[in-house]
Amino acid sequence: MSKKKKGKKPFQAPDIQDGGLSKKILDLFKKQSDKSFDYQYVLEKLKIEDTKTRNKVIRLLGQLTAKGQLKHMEDKKFQFDGEEDFHTGIIDMTSRGDAYVMVEDMEQDIYVSNKNLNHALDGDEVKVYVFKKRERSKSEGEVISVLTRNKTDFVGVLHKKEKFGFVVVASSKMYTDIFVPNDKMHDAEDGLLVKVRLLQWKDKDDSPKGEITEVLGVPGEHETEMHAILAGYGLPEQFPPEVEEFANGIDTKIHQSEIKKRRDLRDTLTFTIDPADAKDFDDALSFKKMENGNFEIGIHIADVAHYVQPGTILDEEAYNRATSIYLVDRVVPMLPEVLSNGACSLRPNEEKYTFSALFEVTKDGKVKSEWFGRTVTYSDARFAYEEAQYIIDSEDKHIPADISLSQKAYDVQPEIVEAVLTLNSLAKTMRDKRMQQGAISFDKVEVKFHLDEENNPTGVYVKTSEDANKLIEEFMLLANRKVSEFVGKKKPKKTFVYRCHDEPQEDRLEALNTVVSKFGYTLNFQNRKDVAKTLNSLLEDVKGKKEQNLVDTLTIRTMSKAYYSTENIGHYGLAFDYYSHFTSPIRRYPDVMAHRLLQRYLDQEPSASETEYEEKCKHSSEMEKLATNAERDSIKYMQVKYIQDQEETEYKGVISGVTDFGVFIEIIENKCEGMVRLKDISDDHYDFNEEHYAIIGRKTKKMYQLGDVVYVRVKKADLVKRTIDFELLGSVEEVAIESE
Repeated sequence: MSKKKKGKKPFQAPDIQDGGLSKKILDLFKKQSDKSFDYQYVLEKLKIEDTKTRNKVIRLLGQLTAKGQLKHMEDKKFQFDGEEDFHTGIIDMTSRGDAYVMVEDMEQDIYVSNKNLNHALDGDEVKVYVFKKRERSKSEGEVISVLTRNKTDFVGVLHKKEKFGFVVVASSKMYTDIFVPNDKMHDAEDGLLVKVRLLQWKDKDDSPKGEITEVLGVPGEHETEMHAILAGYGLPEQFPPEVEEFANGIDTKIHQSEIKKRRDLRDTLTFTIDPADAKDFDDALSFKKMENGNFEIGIHIADVAHYVQPGTILDEEAYNRATSIYLVDRVVPMLPEVLSNGACSLRPNEEKYTFSALFEVTKDGKVKSEWFGRTVTYSDARFAYEEAQYIIDSEDKHIPADISLSQKAYDVQPEIVEAVLTLNSLAKTMRDKRMQQGAISFDKVEVKFHLDEENNPTGVYVKTSEDANKLIEEFMLLANRKVSEFVGKKKPKKTFVYRCHDEPQEDRLEALNTVVSKFGYTLNFQNRKDVAKTLNSLLEDVKGKKEQNLVDTLTIRTMSKAYYSTENIGHYGLAFDYYSHFTSPIRRYPDVMAHRLLQRYLDQEPSASETEYEEKCKHSSEMEKLATNAERDSIKYMQVKYIQDQEETEYKGVISGVTDFGVFIEIIENKCEGMVRLKDISDDHYDFNEEHYAIIGRKTKKMYQLGDVVYVRVKKADLVKRTIDFELLGSVEEVAIESE
């Protein structure tokens, strides 16, 4: 916030004796702070007609000017005095109903109480007025106007009354219900989960007015909840019939005339490694020994751009979706199934059109040469990660039945075994080099479910990244990096789609340091070049310790969010100066754009429009966020559904969050997170201690701190609200003593 101008009178509260008229006048000027008005305009807007009140308005305008809250313009008009105290930012609601406004280039967010939100909702772009603050107090303000609504479609349960209804939105960040008049209910029944569109929210109304646009079903039913997750983020599900029809009409046969235009690699040993349940195989690897002792390694990517042509309704639909969405029990694809699981998918024993990156690589992992272009390939084999991992661990060609995808034992071709082992060795060398150059090592942990025939979770387990996963990851990183380098280093500059990742902000690093210091770790962020090294040391030090998952999560949150842009800033987390997404065009639209642009420049065509592609990058980044949120929600839903059947079961968990109303606890064995409310802890009255990220008993002085391992009992699981309530049994040490 700008410093106060010299001589300017401090902000003063309006006179109380005027019945709130001063506030109404000030609010009028605040909402249009860049404009000036005469007293006649004020009278008209406030609908004042009597002489007595009119004279009071004229006197108040003079008083407010004398106090420095308004300024008198030359044309006998008045204007709000304090433009430097206005900012534009994004609303971030809390579950308590108040909010913070995040303003770019401001170190501290602006706190806004619920009464000062003035109808702003989570994610809205708003104009906020910042009150004068005392020294060392937090910035606080009031929303003056909503500039852009983040969303107008919401999902919630309809509660019908005689002449109206209201929808209670299933989100902790939604502080109001939505009023629905009878003529906007469209025969929706009481108690059903519905999609409602916000129509308007008048200043005088407590709740916004809405219209029901879709009935989703009965709350708590599996299909209803899955549909609700997608609908809540405005994400598509079924393809429009005309798009399906268009896709079904595409010629997906392999033609000799097209093969002649491509590099023919059908005789080169090629295979895929993917999750066991995958159907859309974006990428394949090829391997060939060269006479000079080096290796020719090919990264072959489905040539989606061959089938998805610009300007078609298929391309428009793919762009609008921008990404496939992976819910726990289903995939909502970016492309119709005839392409995503059929023509584009690099299935075994099938010829496919591909876009390839070929590299000559030495035994110590150095790239000697590269080639990019359109190809035709033939996949000789398909492996699940578990099968490839077995080959790596055993160095054996025999895959046993309990590992095999087909559940039948079989032998792998010896040359494929050799290829997998060699590629794994090269991948490890390349990964080590990346780490030395400053890449940050996050071992991915995924929550997975065992589902029965009706998609009910029968078990929850945690899947970690093993060597087979890292093998594929490393060669995809190589292709993505080299493609972006190839285009990015061209002169003059060429428009391209980069995957960007900025370095972490200093305040986030300081916050991380504050938390991990409670566990005895010391971080050195004085030299920005050593940040990655320091973070990697931390991640290595916490492995196997009770606080590992917490520290891993907090470190990831410290990182900036990756995004798509035509303006390259490099990728901090990977320590790459150039990086793009090229290897997953079946499920990511930015990869399709990268394919088109790369081919354009291979054909020596001029640079594409930066403005056009930057807009597409922003859209893709936004859709990626929505898809990620939907995927997380589906995991949370399934976790709650699983825990529903585990009431009264005891678990060991880690305190993952501490608030003034309760502590969040994550069960160690399945990552299900729930809450113990402070009011439900019976052995003492506990207070929140923000400094120590802890709650402390008033009498016993017992402390439960972030990262502590505790025992809990499942108290309640609410499938509609997607919440889990635990009963706190005590720390691990306490429970152990009691059981002796």
